[in-house]
Amino acid sequence: MKQRIRMIARMLLFGLLALASLGSGAWGALALWYQLPGGTVVKLLGSVTWSLVVIVLAGVAISRRSWLPPGIYLVLYALLLLWWSSIAPSNLRDWADDVSRPLTGRIEGHQVVLDNVRDFAWRADTDYDAHWETRRYDLDHLVTADAVLSYWGSQAIAHAMISFGFDDGRHVVFSVEIRRERGEQYSAIGGFFKQFETTLVAADEHDIIRVRTNVRGEDDYLYPLRMDKPAMRELFLSYVHAANRLATTPAFYNTLTSNCTTIVYHMARQIEPRLPWDIRLLFTGYLPEYLHAVGAVDRSVPVDVLRERSRITERARRTRATDDFSRAIRERAP
Repeated sequence: MKQRIRMIARMLLFGLLALASLGSGAWGALALWYQLPGGTVVKLLGSVTWSLVVIVLAGVAISRRSWLPPGIYLVLYALLLLWWSSIAPSNLRDWADDVSRPLTGRIEGHQVVLDNVRDFAWRADTDYDAHWETRRYDLDHLVTADAVLSYWGSQAIAHAMISFGFDDGRHVVFSVEIRRERGEQYSAIGGFFKQFETTLVAADEHDIIRVRTNVRGEDDYLYPLRMDKPAMRELFLSYVHAANRLATTPAFYNTLTSNCTTIVYHMARQIEPRLPWDIRLLFTGYLPEYLHAVGAVDRSVPVDVLRERSRITERARRTRATDDFSRAIRERAP
C-alpha cells in the first residue's frame, strides 16, 4: 500500500513538473520571440530551439523517470530569467510621431504648466499635422472631470481616458498609452512581454478623442464623474506627477498590471483609499458598471440608460475640423 502511494505521489509530482515546464516553456518561447535581438528569422529560431529543448527534456524526464532533465531545465530557465531581468525600459528610441515627446508639468501654486500638450490635426492615421504646445491651467477654475471610453472591437475592452474641463471652456485629456516605436503596431500579447514602454499623453479633445471616432472608427462614450473640486484637483496633479516620473524613469507597459485603467485606479486610490478593486478594471469595457456601482457617475438612472446617454460617437462624427469639438460632443450629454 505504501509503495502504491509513493508511486502515485511520484506520478503526480512528475505531472505537476510537466505542467510547470509546459507553462514556463511557453512563456520563455514568447519572451524570446518578442525580445530576442535581431530580425524575424533570429526570433523564430530562438523560440523554436527553446521549445524543442523543453519538449525533449520533458520527454526524457517522463520516459526515464529521471530528475536530471528537470535540473537541467531549471538551470536553463534561471539563465533565461537572468537575461529577461536585464531588459530595461528606455526613453531613447525612434518613437512614432504622436508619442514622440514626453509630457512634463510644473506646479506653480494653483497653476500647472504642461509642456508637450499634443494638438494634432488628423486626416488619417498616417496623415496629420503635428503640433505640440506648452499650456497653463489654473486649478482654481477646474470644474469637471469626465471618463472617456473608446471601443474598437470587443465590448469587453476599451481605452479609458480622463478629460478635465475648465470654466473657460477648455478641456485637456490625459491618456495612458503604449509608447510605440516608429512603424510598430499594438499587440495585446506583446504588452505582457516588455514590447512597449508606457507614456502619458495630454491632448485636446479634438485631437485624442476625434481621431478615435472620426479617423479610426472607434465607438466613444463620455461619462461625467461625480467628484468634488479637491478630488478633481488631486487627480489632475496625480497625472502631472506620473508624467514627470515617466519622463525621468521610463517604465514598461503591461497589458494586465500597468495599463490605461489600472494606473488611473492606483492614482484614484491615493485620493480615496476605500475604492474597491474589481475585475472590471481589467475588462475596461465594463468600467461603466464599476463606476455606477461605486457612485462615481450618475446613479439616478440604470447603467444601460446612462451608457446610451453618454455615447458621443455620432455627435463627434458630425463635426468638422474647425468646429468646437468639446461643445459639440456635449450638446446632448446628460
